[in-house]
Amino acid sequence: MTDSIMSKAATMEIPINSNGDTGTLTEDDSLEQAAKLQWSLDEKVGSSRGTRDLQQVMVSGPNLNETSIVSGGYGGTAEGIIPTSSLKGSNMHHSSSSSSMTAEETTRGVAVEKLETVKKWGLNTYKCTKQMISERFGRGSRTVDLELEAQIEVLRDTKRKYENVLRLARALTNHFYNMVQTQHALGDTFADLSQKSPELRDEFGYNAETQKLLCKNGETLLGAINFFVSSINTLVNKTMEDTLMTIKMYENARLEYDAYRSDLEELSMGPRDAVAMARIEAAQQQYQVQKDKYERLRSDVAIKLKFLEENKVKVMHKQLLLFHNAISAYFAGNQQQLEQTLKQFNVKLKPPGADKPSCID
Repeated sequence: MTDSIMSKAATMEIPINSNGDTGTLTEDDSLEQAAKLQWSLDEKVGSSRGTRDLQQVMVSGPNLNETSIVSGGYGGTAEGIIPTSSLKGSNMHHSSSSSSMTAEETTRGVAVEKLETVKKWGLNTYKCTKQMISERFGRGSRTVDLELEAQIEVLRDTKRKYENVLRLARALTNHFYNMVQTQHALGDTFADLSQKSPELRDEFGYNAETQKLLCKNGETLLGAINFFVSSINTLVNKTMEDTLMTIKMYENARLEYDAYRSDLEELSMGPRDAVAMARIEAAQQQYQVQKDKYERLRSDVAIKLKFLEENKVKVMHKQLLLFHNAISAYFAGNQQQLEQTLKQFNVKLKPPGADKPSCID
C-alpha cells in the first residue's frame, strides 16, 4: 500500500505559472494525505524496530567476556578483531603450563640429586665393606700409625678403669646416704626417749647429740663425695667420650682411605687404554680426597689425646686430694678439718635432704 501511494505521488505533475509560483492543484489534498500517511508509517516502523532492539539489548546485555579489541582504529576490518576471551585464555594457559614445567623441573632435579647421593653412598659402602673383609681375612693391607694406635688403646683402657671407679664411688654414695639417714632417724628417736624417760634422760640425751653430730658431718662428707662423683662422671662420659667420638670418625676415615687406595692400586695394575686411564684419573681424585680427610682427622685425634691427658691429670689430682682429705677428716672426727677441706676445693653443700645420690649415669 505504501509503495502504491508513493508511486502515485511520484507521477503527479506540479504545474508552474509564469512567475514561478506553484499553481493551485486539484490533487493537493491527496498529495498532502499521502505524505502524512508515509510519515506515520515510517514513525511506527522505526518505533517498533527501536523497541525490539532495545529489548534485545536489555535482555541479553553486552558480554564482557566477548568484547573485542579492534586493531587498525575505527572502522577497521574484521581481520584485526581479537576476542579478549581467547587472549585471556591463552595467557592463563601459558602461565599455568610454565608453572607446571618449573615445578616438574624442580622435582626432577631433587630426584636426580637424591639418586646421585644414594649411588655414591652405595659405592662407598661397597668399597669399605670389601676392604674390611679383606683386612679380617688377612688379604688386604691396612694403614697403621703405631704411636697413635697405642695412645688410643691406652685411652680406652683408662676409660674402662675410670668407669669402674665411678661405679664404686656411686655405690659408696648410696650406702653412705642411707647410713646418714639412719643416723638422723636414730638421733630423733633418742631425743624423743630422752623426753619420755626421766630415769635415762642423760644417757638418751648425749647419744642423741652424738648421732646428730655424726649426721651433720656425714652430710658434709656426702657433699664432698657427690662433688667427686660429678667430676669423674664429666671426665669419663663427656671429655673422654668426645675424644672417642673423634677417634671413631678417624677410624672410619682410615678404612675409607685404605679402600680407595686399594681400588687405585688395582686399577693401576690393569690395562692402560683411554677408558682405563679415565677411570684411574677419577680414582686418583677420590683417593686424594680420602687421604686429606684421613690426615686431618689423624691430626685432630693426636691433639685431642694430648689435651685430654693434661686435663685428666689436672682434674684427678684435685679430686683425689679432696676425696682423701674429706674421708680422713670425717673418720678422724675432725669436723673443723672436714669443713676446711670443702672450703679449700670450693665445694658448696646442698640444702638438707638434697644430698640424695643422683640416678643419672
